[in-house]
Amino acid sequence: MNPTANNGFSVVPVSGVPMVRPGDNLSDLILQALDANQLSLQDGDIVCLAQKIVSKAEGQLVALAGVTPSERAKTLADETDKDPRLVELILQESSEVMRQRPGVLIVRHRLGLVGAHAGIDQSNVDHSGGEQALLLPAEPDKSAAHLCSELSKRSKKRLGVLITDSQNRPWRMGTTGCAIGCAGFTVLDDHRGGQDLYGRELRVTLINRADSIAAAATLVMGETTEKIPLALVRGLAPESVEKTQHHNAAMINRPVQEDLFR
Repeated sequence: MNPTANNGFSVVPVSGVPMVRPGDNLSDLILQALDANQLSLQDGDIVCLAQKIVSKAEGQLVALAGVTPSERAKTLADETDKDPRLVELILQESSEVMRQRPGVLIVRHRLGLVGAHAGIDQSNVDHSGGEQALLLPAEPDKSAAHLCSELSKRSKKRLGVLITDSQNRPWRMGTTGCAIGCAGFTVLDDHRGGQDLYGRELRVTLINRADSIAAAATLVMGETTEKIPLALVRGLAPESVEKTQHHNAAMINRPVQEDLFR
């Protein structure tokens, strides 16, 4: 079955997820929130979670008071008008600094993502005990796979899991949801070698389903004060384990050798 062929889908926001703390069991919190919303998981559901709650549960919150900036971090901090401790964390999370200007530091994250500040965020984080910074999950694809396995086992349904983050894109204003961790569904739908409506061979048509789903989920979860870090994308056909077992968000990152803007 073509995974893009369907009769429409819905995106269901799930409210009531409590403030997540290090060590919390996300599977428990997800199932409890679904129950409170009188929702139950169905075959083909894709459970979408905001990156922040995954990072918080995995203890990715760092106190800036404990960060000692390197000389390179201090230099970049002067050039970008940023806290040198924050810049040090950005460097530690990155494999390459791509661009910098006052207010912005574009890097290639060690996960392969290219974006601002290595995905490190200080919004919607409690700073009452001192300034904190929240890093991305250490292995978001592994986190998604674990949650997918746990939720599928407990619900006895064929599910997908997607961890979302917000990202700016070159030449486009504003942020949009993107996928940084995936499991259980087709991430890239490859039509290369097929034909268009007029029989012409498709040479470059590779559909990024994961980012499209993440963007739809982010619309209902919000990105500021909505307090909805969980959504269900429902109505897409369930897919076989064999078809999706090797699909993850790492597939989305363009190889460095193909990056024309590096």
